[in-house]
Amino acid sequence: MSLFADAEEWQLAVLEQTWAGLAWGETDQPPALLLHGWLDNAGSFGPLARGLPGRRLWVPDLPGHGRSGHRPAGTWYHFVDYVSDLLALTQALGLTRFDLIGHSMGGAIATLLAAAYPERVRRLVLIEALGPLARPAEACAADLRRAVDARLKLEHKQLKVHGDRSAARRARMQANGLSESAADALIERALMPASGGYIWSSDPRQTLPTPIRGTEEQYLSLLGAILSPTLAIFAEPATPYLSGPDAERRLAALRPAQLVRLSGGHHLHLENPQPVAELIREFLAGEE
Repeated sequence: MSLFADAEEWQLAVLEQTWAGLAWGETDQPPALLLHGWLDNAGSFGPLARGLPGRRLWVPDLPGHGRSGHRPAGTWYHFVDYVSDLLALTQALGLTRFDLIGHSMGGAIATLLAAAYPERVRRLVLIEALGPLARPAEACAADLRRAVDARLKLEHKQLKVHGDRSAARRARMQANGLSESAADALIERALMPASGGYIWSSDPRQTLPTPIRGTEEQYLSLLGAILSPTLAIFAEPATPYLSGPDAERRLAALRPAQLVRLSGGHHLHLENPQPVAELIREFLAGEE
């Protein structure tokens, strides 16, 4: 039996992208869009969604993740592409203005969407996220070469086959320090059958280095362009890139209405969803 029997499974083709995902709540309730982290999927929000009644929660598998389609051959996964994909998706879903909740990579994408289209986002929630990772300008040439070299080698890379679901669960638990139940919430939508067992359904191109990253100054400018009230929820002890001087400068640019640190790891919304849900419920209940 599915771990998400209480959710609505949906699929949608928008432009050249095939989407899959989960939804909770009634269609006439206030809408929220939830964006998962890198190599996660919509299942990562299952435990949290159950603590957010009274809203229509749209939770997609991002392109190249879970049960959503991969990008066409010869294309890649850039953050700006996620923004345009999501705008097309929200238009297809009839969402003109919505609350936006993002974890990790999904939170970084959410900051770009909220900065570029502030009129679309009513309230923003960032879980373990504070914009995309930056790189100094002088690293640009070396980063580009490393990324292109990795792209050229990708076609020769063999995908690891896990003999059974238990082996896949153990691998995910080890990779992210997750409990068994948390890993189960992710692997339900993350595995596909293969000869000899299972492989991850995520697009292998997701693991490639980013060719060119923005600079810290560019991301500070983007964070400063966000107009929606923002709640930031960080784990304690702190994730390295969410602490220190750079993080403090980003927080100053973002001007979050509320910053809360909760005991837990990077997937705190999945491992201990109740306090996270309580914070989000109260925050989303606020006026614009």
